[in-house]
Amino acid sequence: MRPQISERYLPEKDSQACGLFGVMNTAGERFGGEMAINAMVNMKVRGNGLGGGFAIYGLYPEYRDYYALHIMFERHQLGAKEIVDEFLADHFHVVYDEEIPTNKKATVLNPPVVWRYFVSPRQQLEEENNLSDDEFVVEKVMYINTRIDGAYVFSSGKDMGVFKGVGFPEEIADYFMLDRLYKGYIWTAHSRFPTNTPGWWGGAHPFSILDWTVVHNGEISSYGTNRRYLEMFGYYCTLYTDTEVMAYAVDLLMRRQGLPIEVVSRIFAAPMWDIIEHMEPERRELYKTLRMAYAPLLMNGPFTVIVAHHNEMFGLTDRIRLRPITAAAAGDFVFLSSEEASIRAVAPRLDLAWTPPGGEPVVARLHTRDHLASLARAV
Repeated sequence: MRPQISERYLPEKDSQACGLFGVMNTAGERFGGEMAINAMVNMKVRGNGLGGGFAIYGLYPEYRDYYALHIMFERHQLGAKEIVDEFLADHFHVVYDEEIPTNKKATVLNPPVVWRYFVSPRQQLEEENNLSDDEFVVEKVMYINTRIDGAYVFSSGKDMGVFKGVGFPEEIADYFMLDRLYKGYIWTAHSRFPTNTPGWWGGAHPFSILDWTVVHNGEISSYGTNRRYLEMFGYYCTLYTDTEVMAYAVDLLMRRQGLPIEVVSRIFAAPMWDIIEHMEPERRELYKTLRMAYAPLLMNGPFTVIVAHHNEMFGLTDRIRLRPITAAAAGDFVFLSSEEASIRAVAPRLDLAWTPPGGEPVVARLHTRDHLASLARAV
């Protein structure tokens, strides 16, 4: 009898298309992970078992006012935890910390030690007094990820958390016991099929900084240019995956600079120059300005992303839609997915479903009761 082999290693698995899914309850009601997990199972063929993950918003109500740092430590460098503990004690008030609960019987390979810390900034140095709490946290996250070998902060927002690793999404969900332990009002999920970058725990999606998370299907061929530009603003890519630049670019443009997604989408997926030349004068000047001012943040290559932060979730593709996305709504729920079938697998009775055009964001926001009408106008 032929021994059973994990699907992770089947040689006939030759598709190259990550799977994305996001679901938001616009009334802010928290729900379990069954929809997100089952939707990813429906799209299992889009991944190869070398990466899966979830982001959950609203899961830590008892610590909602504290930054929740999820940090992975490589097992062969466990001394890194002592260094991180000392660093955090010097710069933060640590109100609670623990190893993230896991299912030791889950079928994952070589998991790192994953710890969570609930913290508030302790700004003691004179040069740090002018930093906002968010900037302070970003600075310390970058320090840990670039200076402390064997330690990686992969989630750092308030009342939200990322759970990811090497495995199919349902295996990662089982390992972290997501359906048993957590509820949230936004869930995003990813199934990875790595092409040009390694499949490792830190390289799985979602990618996150503060409460921003990104799941991505495609390839960002402008990664080098994007990365060098972001380094000028204190963001450093250390996780060996092109998607990391998207998370930092979103934080820079939307949090630091206050740009709305309607403008940011025109930076990431800018129209071609010949199309801009045929626009009305006022619109033409806007698009020319965006292309010139933010040229290093143009995201070249085929991509679809689902981005979330507190109170909002949106999906965006490249300008000619080389990677798929489907949007749908049912009652208070809004869905974004690589495939309509995965949405219908968890919500058979939809009020609305459509394929958004390339380069146009689909945005769902908290407490927008008229979201169906606004979404319908975007079809």
